[in-house]
Amino acid sequence: MAASCVALLALALALPLLLLVAWKRWRWGRAARHVIVVVLGDVGRSPRMQYHALSLAKRGFSVTFLGFCTSKPHDELLQSDRIRIVRLTELQRLAVGPHVLQYGVKVVFQAVHLLWKLMCRKPAAYIFLQNPPGLPAIAVCWFAGCLCGSKLVIDWHNYGYSIMGLVHGPGHPLVLLAKWYEKLCGRLSHLNLCVTNAMREDLAENWGIKAVTVYDKPASFFKETPLDLQHQLFMKLSRTYSAFRACSEPSDPGMERSAFTERDAQSGTVTRLPGRPALLVSSTSWTEDEDFSILLAALEKFEQLIDDGERLPPLVCVITGKGPLKEYYSHLICQKHFQHIQVCTPWLEAEDYPLLLGSADLGVCLHRSSSGLDLPMKVVDMFGCCLPVCAVNFQCLHELVKHEENGLVFEDSEELAAQLQTLQPTALQGQSDVPRVQRAWLCEGCASRLGETYLVCVCFYLRK
Repeated sequence: MAASCVALLALALALPLLLLVAWKRWRWGRAARHVIVVVLGDVGRSPRMQYHALSLAKRGFSVTFLGFCTSKPHDELLQSDRIRIVRLTELQRLAVGPHVLQYGVKVVFQAVHLLWKLMCRKPAAYIFLQNPPGLPAIAVCWFAGCLCGSKLVIDWHNYGYSIMGLVHGPGHPLVLLAKWYEKLCGRLSHLNLCVTNAMREDLAENWGIKAVTVYDKPASFFKETPLDLQHQLFMKLSRTYSAFRACSEPSDPGMERSAFTERDAQSGTVTRLPGRPALLVSSTSWTEDEDFSILLAALEKFEQLIDDGERLPPLVCVITGKGPLKEYYSHLICQKHFQHIQVCTPWLEAEDYPLLLGSADLGVCLHRSSSGLDLPMKVVDMFGCCLPVCAVNFQCLHELVKHEENGLVFEDSEELAAQLQTLQPTALQGQSDVPRVQRAWLCEGCASRLGETYLVCVCFYLRK
């Protein structure tokens, strides 16, 4: 009798433990092939994290993507049956009260909202977070991971405090607080990825964080655009932007013409227009780390060269993107009175942007890293489209752009204006074998310097 009581007591004590172990095994079995990707920003304007999600999905993971849904992501992401996008609510800044109070309310709201969204998801083996923005996302994702048994992976694109410093100054209390928070909470992660070797070294030396460099690489849809697709894009844009409209109507009513191309309606053949303008493209987030006054000054010098009799083509300059300084620079552009240059600032659909890069003659990058440690992904995309690039110089740009090897590097508007003169008319007469200027800039080894694919790199490090 006593033995039976002891056995029942032992079973009663062991049963909850056995149930707990079984529950944890079941929970981990569900979580092992699930990853939550978090961006406290616009999903459509976070290409690197979109590529991470696609890479994980192709390797058999189910992916929940948390972020703001302001602009449309790539179709491949939307069409994947392994990726689910969960919308986060973006709280606009309050219109009243001190700036610090407005910012504090926004941070508290984002923290509570993000934690709620994370806890409502099914268990995940990893929470994959983009930083910046990391306030309050790093602490929230770490706390949710502790509760749910998820490991935190941070992908360091830059430092959030350095971006804040562009607006408020490096000594502002909010900037100093953000730096302390980022440095403290960044050490809570289980794995860290970063975008350059320079950032990896800085994280190790000054933050005590060990990271792995994963260079950006262009997605497969960044490639040269066939001439017929170029024409379709130009005709589509011409309905909204005058820079893409033909200067004159074709003599043959059966021809369809843009500023750059024309198509024979009967045969469907597309040809480049003789004497067409050169197409220059620059993309931006319209933030303080990109000084577009450099490009505008270079365009003024380019215009003066044409007025002085230099044999240079007219120019269409397309600056794509959204951001806080767009209105400021749009006002400056309107004050210019170019005769040979047209500037437009469209916001392109996700599918049209790679088509535009693949149709252009030259790409210009004005990104100066706030920390000096990150690289402009826009240049990577341009390389994918075999588009020659002129990029403004900063600390670690050499990890991506090699001057006169796979691109040109400039320091100011004078140097950029000189580089724009490489747009010689002989490269713009419509020969099918020379659709770009200075193709030799893109050496065969360029792609290897862009690093491993996301598919191999991300999944390998998650399994370590």
